[in-house]
Amino acid sequence: MSQMKVDLRLNDEPRHIECFDNSNIQGTHPVAACVVFKNGKPSKKEYRHFNIKTVEGPDDFASMTEVVYRRYKRLLEEKQPLPQLIIIDGGKGQLSSALKSLDKLNLRGKIAIIGIAKRLEELFYPNDPIPLYLNKKGETLKVIQQLRNEAHRFGIEHHRNKRSKSALNTELETIPGIGDKTVIELLKHFKSAKRISYAKVDELEEVIGVSKAQKIYNYYNT
Repeated sequence: MSQMKVDLRLNDEPRHIECFDNSNIQGTHPVAACVVFKNGKPSKKEYRHFNIKTVEGPDDFASMTEVVYRRYKRLLEEKQPLPQLIIIDGGKGQLSSALKSLDKLNLRGKIAIIGIAKRLEELFYPNDPIPLYLNKKGETLKVIQQLRNEAHRFGIEHHRNKRSKSALNTELETIPGIGDKTVIELLKHFKSAKRISYAKVDELEEVIGVSKAQKIYNYYNT
């Protein structure tokens, strides 16, 4: 941590670091992830997923502005400790998007923030057009890469879960003779499309009657 403080020109040792990454594969189901490292190690119970709420379509910059704002607004409201360092997965554009939120929350200058651009592992600082390049073998870059990779993995995992849930829900709606109302009834009872696909005929009958139950059972079991 003391080496990171020197390498990254920070005022404090970054004992609490948070890293953000956006995932929107082919522009669907945009989500973001925030991972937390304490004393250089992952603090997995503090990891957070975000479903993008205010942004239409795939817009990484607007998504970054939203999640950074939501994260630190919440920490401030709950009087939780703030990190000493925020890492944004992305270059200047992503970094300036995150800075908008820190400005809005009056946190600019109170938390150090940098962006890491993938291609050459360039580190960008606010108001500095010239990137910093760290020793490729040094511990500081390794910790930053670990944070970035962990945020990416955590975000992709959430994205996959969302897509598979959505695909199952959509699949239900394509079964001939099964309308929206039936799908809603089933989801209320079984809680997920996956459970519906594994249900026995008599379990389905209890919720939606004999003929529709048979249609759904046949669809998943032929």
